[in-house]
Amino acid sequence: MTRMSESQAREEICRVGKSLFDRGYVHATAGNISLRMDDGFLITPTDACLGDLDPARLARVDSAGAQLSGDGASKTIALHARIYSAIARFDPETRCVIHTHSTHCVALSLQAPGPELLPPITPYFVMKVGHVPLIGYQRPGAPAAADEVARVIVQYGERGTPLRAVMLARLGPNVWHQSPAAAMATLEELEETARLILLQPLAEPLADAHIEELRQTFGARW
Repeated sequence: MTRMSESQAREEICRVGKSLFDRGYVHATAGNISLRMDDGFLITPTDACLGDLDPARLARVDSAGAQLSGDGASKTIALHARIYSAIARFDPETRCVIHTHSTHCVALSLQAPGPELLPPITPYFVMKVGHVPLIGYQRPGAPAAADEVARVIVQYGERGTPLRAVMLARLGPNVWHQSPAAAMATLEELEETARLILLQPLAEPLADAHIEELRQTFGARW
């Protein structure tokens, strides 16, 4: 994948943020987007509306999390940095993390018993998202939540099913991929699957044979 320049990265974060806001995946000042650079991170500012981002005002932080420029970085930068660090062993090309408070995912987390948010009810959920561990509630920005997210990323990766997403109970999903556009697509598939299971709570999961066929045909990581 061709690396974006910092200028291109700033524009792409703003484009994706506006797309998510305009289509109702985020609201008010909820949600954040980060992009891993070679020497640190870009991240949306704290309490920023993703529908009205200014490329020049995105927070630029170094690899240790110290702010270099822009408006104040979202408090979730520590969690994002832990995600990048943990997933590097399994998906080293991961460059973008998106966090939203997507309605159907949050609603499902209020009733899902865990340990995962969703069963494998559609082929595209299996192929494009995969397992989504449900992380027990912690206040926004809690260090314990970052610790648990990093732990489950390693746990799933070591068993051969690297993650693309986790769900923070009562808060929202964190998803990641190689680019903002790819991470947004993962989020869209996750939110749509959550909506489907709320509409059809008794839906049967795909049979093991069907999931194996998706593994063999499309390389699904389930």
